[in-house]
Amino acid sequence: MTTSIIQRCEDLGLRMTGQRRVIASVLEAATDHPDVEELFRRATAEDASISLATVYRTVKLFEETGILEKHEFGDGRARYETADGDHHDHLIDVNSGEVIEFVDEEIEALQERIAEKLGYKLMGHRLELYGVPIKKLQS
Repeated sequence: MTTSIIQRCEDLGLRMTGQRRVIASVLEAATDHPDVEELFRRATAEDASISLATVYRTVKLFEETGILEKHEFGDGRARYETADGDHHDHLIDVNSGEVIEFVDEEIEALQERIAEKLGYKLMGHRLELYGVPIKKLQS
């Protein structure tokens, strides 16, 4: 089981205020890749005293300490997800902005082969695919 964001913060010696705990909880519960404004909306639903500046500062701190991973999917918004999950890649629907996570063993193996062919040992990668839904033909 992965360690909670709050536990990871405490393990790193970060001071966990009540507001940081709420923001961490919101991030932990996210099943999508929210931006700061969406995190703010969700956090203030739990604690109306949280300011947008607090969310920005907390997200920056969590990113700098490796708790969050920042993604820029070409829509002008930085989005976030926890950095302790299993490796996956992303397919972004350019019409809706929906982000679909996927794992494909063939792609993973191909990337390893390419790195090896070029004389490298692959240490990590980030793959983002951008597409539009294929319209299904009416029968």
